[in-house]
Amino acid sequence: MANLCSKGNCRLLESHKGKCNAWPNKAWSFLDKIDQNKIGKAGYATPRGGAKGAYQNHVYRNNKVIIPFERMDNINLSNYEDGFVIRAYPDQVFDDKNNLKNFVLSDGSLLEIGVNTFVLYRSHESYEDHPPLENWKVRYLEDKDGNTIKTRAKGCIDKGHYVLRLPTRSGGQSGAGQGSRTEGPAQGIFAPEYANKEMNYLSQAVLSWQIVHAQSSPYTSNQARHLRLVIESFFADSLEHFNYQGMMKGNLTTCPLCLKIISYDEIHANIDLDNEDGLLNSGTIVKGTNRSTIINLFHMVPLSYANQFHRYDLVSWGHATCNTKLGQRVCHSLEELKESNIKIAKLIGDEFSTFGWISTDERMIRSPLGAVWIKITSDCDEPELEDETDATEEV
Repeated sequence: MANLCSKGNCRLLESHKGKCNAWPNKAWSFLDKIDQNKIGKAGYATPRGGAKGAYQNHVYRNNKVIIPFERMDNINLSNYEDGFVIRAYPDQVFDDKNNLKNFVLSDGSLLEIGVNTFVLYRSHESYEDHPPLENWKVRYLEDKDGNTIKTRAKGCIDKGHYVLRLPTRSGGQSGAGQGSRTEGPAQGIFAPEYANKEMNYLSQAVLSWQIVHAQSSPYTSNQARHLRLVIESFFADSLEHFNYQGMMKGNLTTCPLCLKIISYDEIHANIDLDNEDGLLNSGTIVKGTNRSTIINLFHMVPLSYANQFHRYDLVSWGHATCNTKLGQRVCHSLEELKESNIKIAKLIGDEFSTFGWISTDERMIRSPLGAVWIKITSDCDEPELEDETDATEEV
């Protein structure tokens, strides 16, 4: 039986030729092209509406991130191995007299515009109220030899101080409107979607394994031997973990929220809301106009600025509609709730009967047969959750 190469962190088979590779996509190269593409997209950062925030789109998660100035208090900068840049709005760095304010970061360094920070102008009003300083330049890119380049590439250097993403402004009754202005390249990816190269690769391996184990999958265990060796090398109790989290039932891949077995055909079929409970008023989807698939990337814990949750033990495939219903909430598994042993009951007259378990944070109820109840509002006196993004991903 074949084994992985024993040299360093190489995850190629021991009989491989050429250079060693710690992150070989070859482990899932037996998948059909359509499945490889879905795995590839799962490795991308894809923020909705990212262009207006100067975010990069459809680039790998192991890239430089943009950290909003207002999020600095609860971010560990050391998490971002591939670098970061701080985004500040004009009114955050200028005082009323258009003098720059001084800020010290958590690591003791200064916030320096043009060095570790850029200013993002999102409206004509902000541009007029706090115009760029005379010596400021629009952000641009240079290669390692100091040549200006148009496309971000490995090793390039960001220069300049600000970025413009100004929408069209109506002139109102005067009729003197202003056109849109887009100046300066995208600056980085959405920080909650970040994962270093190792974590991104391991997550893709897990997602590949789950495609192999979808119901009616066209793949065999023999084809996936290399992939299985890769997963076993970093995730020895993977099957037990997948079953505990509701990502699999036995050897079949399931949606972690509704616990229904995922059919391979659903992975690429377009979503249909006609019979979806709770989403019946979503409107008719015209054939050929919808690119969202029934099955999407699913995070067990919502992506957050405070922590990194795009991890191989917390990613799965799930129904797009279940993703929508769950929103930015933790997906507590049935087994987890059973372990907490906090049962919930309905009281009818003087009698009560238990029907499920509730999570310790009182945000989710599950029944033994798969029904799920999710808390959709917060109590007035309930403290805010840690910072969470409202980003969702379609893969």
